[in-house]
Amino acid sequence: MKKNIGLNFILGMLLGLITPWAQATYPDRPIKLVVPFSAGGTVDAVARTLGTQLSTQLNTPVVIENVPGAGGALATQRVVKSTPDGYTLLFTTPNHTINPALNDKLSFDTARDLIPISLVAQIPELLIAHAQQPYTDFAGFVKYAASNPDKLSYASAGNGTLPHVTMEMLLQKLNLKVTHIPYKGAAPALNDVLSGVVPLKFDTIATSAGQIKAGRIKPLAIASLKRSSLMPDVPTIAESGLPGYQGILWMGVLAPAGTPRDIIDTVHQQLRVVLRDPALLKRLEADGVEPVGNSPAEFDKLISTELRQWADLVKRANIKAE
Repeated sequence: MKKNIGLNFILGMLLGLITPWAQATYPDRPIKLVVPFSAGGTVDAVARTLGTQLSTQLNTPVVIENVPGAGGALATQRVVKSTPDGYTLLFTTPNHTINPALNDKLSFDTARDLIPISLVAQIPELLIAHAQQPYTDFAGFVKYAASNPDKLSYASAGNGTLPHVTMEMLLQKLNLKVTHIPYKGAAPALNDVLSGVVPLKFDTIATSAGQIKAGRIKPLAIASLKRSSLMPDVPTIAESGLPGYQGILWMGVLAPAGTPRDIIDTVHQQLRVVLRDPALLKRLEADGVEPVGNSPAEFDKLISTELRQWADLVKRANIKAE
């Protein structure tokens, strides 16, 4: 009898400790959204816009934590090593799938150590040329480059960046030789295209629109499967002879492996709600950012496809990390 009383007392104490934890609903404290770039860029701006809306939707602060460096690997490592409880999430881009192709010594496994939650937004790349180049459209560029191998060059934000690998993929598909000029960032690369030092670059509508309107650069084609409503007269590369070709700066949210499924589902559901908000959509679309909001399975499929795609391209093009 005494043994039963003692056992019941111990069980009661344990239940008293467990119950408050079990009854806690997610989220009950601030969430960190880790961004692999410095504050002030396009990706950071989208993350902050999304974070503000998500804070309201979840009724808890969503804090943006900028962790730049190593092509996004530092931010990813920060999330991978965090407690898998839904309070530290990664807001990342294609650097997530490019890095493993460039660095076989990463401290994490991209496919194994993170759980995709949702692709939230994307920005198609825009192929631009200096205004005084002797071609006015994509077909003219292809013809000129084919007739003048190694005479043309293109700028990028650096070795292994998205504009670099997507341009190399384009050149390989077209069997063209155009010299790569890497810069330390997108801004100096665009400045040299504007000044005519380098004739070509993959850019975005948000950063190119004003200069196109001013007549300093001209758009050749957009690297999405459909035309942009912001530049409906600019054809896609896909419709210009390369069906299926895409160069997309995507942005998505992932959680560390081991995060409970119900938390993944909660974040996913709330992201879907936020991405249907008219005010948010208007703000994103004004900058050429297309909202997505797909499923974890669809996002996972994109990541798997790109991991194979970039590994193959980096090997064939002999691309080295800086």
